[in-house]
Amino acid sequence: MKKIIYLVLTVALLSSCNEYQKALKSEDVAVKFEMGTKLYDAGKYSKALKIFEQIAPAYRGKPQAEKLFFMFSQSYYKTKQYYLAGYQFDSFVSGYPKSEKLEEAAYLGAKSYSMLSPVYSLDQTYTNKALDKLQNFIDAYPNSQYAKDANLVVKDLSEKIEKKVYENAKGYHTISDYKSAIVALENFIVDYPGTKYKEDALYYKLDSAYQLAINSIPSKMQERLNVAKVAQANLVKFNPESKYKKEANDMLVRIEKELQNFTK
Repeated sequence: MKKIIYLVLTVALLSSCNEYQKALKSEDVAVKFEMGTKLYDAGKYSKALKIFEQIAPAYRGKPQAEKLFFMFSQSYYKTKQYYLAGYQFDSFVSGYPKSEKLEEAAYLGAKSYSMLSPVYSLDQTYTNKALDKLQNFIDAYPNSQYAKDANLVVKDLSEKIEKKVYENAKGYHTISDYKSAIVALENFIVDYPGTKYKEDALYYKLDSAYQLAINSIPSKMQERLNVAKVAQANLVKFNPESKYKKEANDMLVRIEKELQNFTK
């Protein structure tokens, strides 16, 4: 019995492969369309793509084009070819503004770009593009079934951008470019008032101001010491029990001692 079942399955598989190969080689686009649709419905997206890539140019402007190009876009998405998926979904949205698949296509197009978003330390062009498209989607379809997921993706991508901006600002401190660090960290704090990195940003701004001050020439030291003193106060005000409390207090002692030299 098992041998018979195996034989039947083998014959069915070979027959299916033969049909697929015939469709690939066929000059009849209708045959290709039928086979591509059959493969798509069966979840065989890689094979469906090969068919769709062959017939897409021939179907532009035809009644079946809307269905074809949605399947085409979805097949790229399902096979994780997100750049091509994003491009095709964008084309679908602009080409079929009255489609019943418009909402889904707009969401999946934006989602495709989010899947291209790299780690925070790399270029964030696709992250920003995904954020723009997701926000446009949320604005256009606030009650969409995809809105909740879209908002979660926006949150994740926004946090990635936030971390990149913070790490870039902190990077000036790392290379001892304290003037640039003070400006960049202050801009970060202003631009991201609710950030989870605020305490760290305040500390590195303080340390940058402190290092700049104590290593200054006498004519600039007093002014810079006072800037560092304000930075220390801002950190303590934000969190009196900061994890940087000891370092901040030690800096304040040195700042006060150095300032006494200017009151004599």
